[in-house]
Amino acid sequence: MDTGTPGVKNSVHMEFPSLPENVGFARASVAFFASQLDFTLDELDEIKVAVSEAVSNAVVHGYPQGPGPVVVDVSATEAGELVVQVADRGTGIEDVEQACQTSFTTRPGERLGLGLTFIKEYADRLEVTSRPGEGTVVTFRKRPQPAAVSQG
Repeated sequence: MDTGTPGVKNSVHMEFPSLPENVGFARASVAFFASQLDFTLDELDEIKVAVSEAVSNAVVHGYPQGPGPVVVDVSATEAGELVVQVADRGTGIEDVEQACQTSFTTRPGERLGLGLTFIKEYADRLEVTSRPGEGTVVTFRKRPQPAAVSQG
């Protein structure tokens, strides 16, 4: 994603190793970028959770044998929509539909498996594409909600 793309107002590209300490970096960076749009503080918190879950999935599940690259692309469209894409070139997901189900986990007893569920809850649109052995791309889109009209 770059500003040469029609309809894209601004964009940022980040690539970093799949280390747990980089989850917070991605979360803070995307939230700061998103603040240029008209999101409320609550919406920015939702974006932070969604980014944390997407990047955590890449860190924990994408590269179980050791660190690999995680790519985060963020853009703001001319229409005011935030587009976040998190990609890895790791193990991939066997069954994307199953992975998007509430409480699905590949590690029973360790976590609740709510990552993709949270992203789906907080985003306007979620798309997950994956190929076993080639990696996973999680893309979510979110628009700021219209401001509430004051009754005074």
